[in-house]
Amino acid sequence: MAALITGVARFARRIAGVLAEVQYAQRRMITLTTSADLYLADGDHVPDTYAEFLFRTSGLLLHEPDAAGRAHRQPAG
Repeated sequence: MAALITGVARFARRIAGVLAEVQYAQRRMITLTTSADLYLADGDHVPDTYAEFLFRTSGLLLHEPDAAGRAHRQPAG
């Protein structure tokens, strides 16, 4: 019986990992598709004015995880 419970728990952890990865990918895709740099003709260049800088950073920004999160390989966000 213990082997069955262990197997079910392992399967549930795998499913939770897959769902977390799908959620992260979906959040990342939304961030990339709504980014202002995607729609600018010269999105690879540095902004010329402060107003342009504010426009480019007006969307959702992904934050880097703290040191403990990086040690556990948590995705940014």
